[in-house]
Amino acid sequence: MQELNVVEDNRMSKLIIGLILDGIGMLTYSVFGFAEFGDIIWAPIAAFIMTRMYKGRVGKVAGVLTFLEEIIPFTDVIPSFTLTWIYTYFFSGERMKV
Repeated sequence: MQELNVVEDNRMSKLIIGLILDGIGMLTYSVFGFAEFGDIIWAPIAAFIMTRMYKGRVGKVAGVLTFLEEIIPFTDVIPSFTLTWIYTYFFSGERMKV
């Protein structure tokens, strides 16, 4: 009997987690006066999570960009996790590996 190699496909879970994390990053603006304080706490956490979700160069660059996006005022509307997912699976060649 031939053994099948199953490749873990975690693309959809990364997308869902990314959408949730982008939402958390935008939540700081829902509480008046909490935006900048929340960003100071959330920026390093988001950058760390990004480097763990995406390995290698993509994760490192995305981690730095996510940190900057969260720490710079009025840029929380940029969905950095979702954009990194799109880049990873549509532009960097990690599409469907069959």
